[in-house]
Amino acid sequence: MYFLESAITLFLGAFLLTYLTIPKIIRLVEYKRLMDDPNHRSSHKGKTPTLGGAAFFYTLIIALFFIKSWSTFDEGMYIIPGLTILFIVGLKDDLVVLSPLSKLIAQTLAVSFVLANEGFIIHSLNGFLNINEIPYFLYLGIAGFMMITIINSYNLIDGIDGLASIVGIVILVIYTTIFYLSGEYYYSLIGLTLNASLMAFFGYNISGDRKIFMGDTGSLIVGFIISVLTLKFLALKPQDYTELPFLLENAPLIAISILIVPLFDTARVFAIRLSQKRGPFSPDRNHTHHVLIDHWGLSHKQASFLIGTFNLIFVMLFIVLGSTAKNIGMVIMLVTVVIVLGYVFFKYNYNFSTLKQKIILRKKVDSLKTKIEKPTLKKLKKKKSDFKN
Repeated sequence: MYFLESAITLFLGAFLLTYLTIPKIIRLVEYKRLMDDPNHRSSHKGKTPTLGGAAFFYTLIIALFFIKSWSTFDEGMYIIPGLTILFIVGLKDDLVVLSPLSKLIAQTLAVSFVLANEGFIIHSLNGFLNINEIPYFLYLGIAGFMMITIINSYNLIDGIDGLASIVGIVILVIYTTIFYLSGEYYYSLIGLTLNASLMAFFGYNISGDRKIFMGDTGSLIVGFIISVLTLKFLALKPQDYTELPFLLENAPLIAISILIVPLFDTARVFAIRLSQKRGPFSPDRNHTHHVLIDHWGLSHKQASFLIGTFNLIFVMLFIVLGSTAKNIGMVIMLVTVVIVLGYVFFKYNYNFSTLKQKIILRKKVDSLKTKIEKPTLKKLKKKKSDFKN
């Protein structure tokens, strides 16, 4: 009962704090003219306030203070430095733009604080692909790479209205439930706090007159928290799985299914860029959400809800399968799904030059239509006028 009261209070407090302070951030950003200017690869047309993720930062810091009694290994003191580093880096990137290398160094430093806490150590994969014991130094390398991958993957999907919010909400709802069932209430409360902030932010993100972006300030923070929750999920002990609806050995596959949208999109985009002999972080409009908008004609909201729904259904499917199926069979299924999705979306890759050609062609077609329609319209009006006379 005490946890339920704490959870409700924390959720309402985080939601209201974010909801009430974002308008102030919008006014400040507009006053200081710190808006995001659209360019040739942007999905929005007008100048839009950014830095919405600043609300996530102080909401999480305040929440970590109030829930510290729930922690076992004083994890908050290790999470806060990482959050602060990524907040500063994200803020600077939103204002002046940082190089990928600078952000990577900052992410590595932020992740190192978390890896230094013994509560996150993964001692075993519990039989996944017949892997049991994991040496400590191997854990550091794998866990560090995994966290940085998740942070960047989430950062890269923040390209259209509502997508990062919806995907983040889906991921955090699942992790909050998993940690509640496993008795890790501290992490359940962290997930609940960030989820409340994302829900409050979502209304502004898809708004027509009070729109704001979370920016790198927000996407790096959300990606960092998701990576922390993923690491803790994989570090759960066998006794924590008694109430979870899937086999212990399937935990790594469940984690991949939870993160399928950012991981698949990042892998696909990187593969296309490397095949075109470009850098993996070079900008383009090859993301899955861009394909849904540019080629399938969906709106931002439609594309975001479609991707979010797919993420939720995919996780539910794997949780059901993970309750009985062996991990070899699930690995085969996961690889098959990724290959099919990769094939479906790979034919829609293009670069700036082809995109520019399509835009020019579309403008020419629209111009021709206008030229044809105007004389026709004039003739109809003239006939109508003659008929009246």
